[in-house]
Amino acid sequence: MEINGVAHTFITAGDFEKSVAFYRQLLPFLGLREVADSPDTYYCVGGRTGFGIRRPAPEHAGVKYAQFRPGSLHHQCWRVRDRAEVEAVHDFLVSIGATIVHGPQEDGFAPGYYSVLFEDPDGIRLEVNHVPGRGLFDTATGRVGADLDPR
Repeated sequence: MEINGVAHTFITAGDFEKSVAFYRQLLPFLGLREVADSPDTYYCVGGRTGFGIRRPAPEHAGVKYAQFRPGSLHHQCWRVRDRAEVEAVHDFLVSIGATIVHGPQEDGFAPGYYSVLFEDPDGIRLEVNHVPGRGLFDTATGRVGADLDPR
């Protein structure tokens, strides 16, 4: 068996209204189409994946995200087709007042890795990156990094 990608990711927002206002701008900008918008869920699909935001249980409303807490999402990264798109995302984020952690910049995670790292209203880390070619993943073998033939 070989999985075909990530079908969807859901996060639980501490401040649902603030988060949904942010994601209603971001996700369509990234080319995702809204398919659910209810009092408890906001969900978009595109690029062969889905991303959703859920309202917290009442006892967790207002709780802040902690990146390194067990069970927490470390960060979400969306891949785009070229460096110019990373720069366009950065410009868009600045225009909506998002918190930029770094970038756009080159990073050493893979040859040509170029990204912008930012936060949603709860402080959840989000990233948009471009990696030329296949990057570190060889979809035929599942091998990563130094195991790959560079040709």
